[in-house]
Amino acid sequence: MATNKVQEGDVLVLTVTDAVSSGDVVIAGGLIGVAKSDIAAGESGPVDMTGVWNLPKASEALTQGDPVYWDATSGNITTTDSGNTPAGHAVAAAAAGDATCRVKLPG
Repeated sequence: MATNKVQEGDVLVLTVTDAVSSGDVVIAGGLIGVAKSDIAAGESGPVDMTGVWNLPKASEALTQGDPVYWDATSGNITTTDSGNTPAGHAVAAAAAGDATCRVKLPG
């Protein structure tokens, strides 16, 4: 039996630079997750690293299975990879006019 496993990894305690609210996307280096509770700036808190989430998206259509990225400047999901953090994949199609999309986090 392995004795070096530290935790499951579905939820990590991460330190945030800026304050976040429960349900906000959290980026920590190359990690992306969703805050499970409000976390004050400079503090640590639980961040869900797995699952499917409704997240705000850019004004573009998505197809099921599209790789998606988090645009921290705009605060939304996009298909543009340049300068953005990999966020997983769209699990359902979304029209350009839809405000949100369903994303399976890569964790």
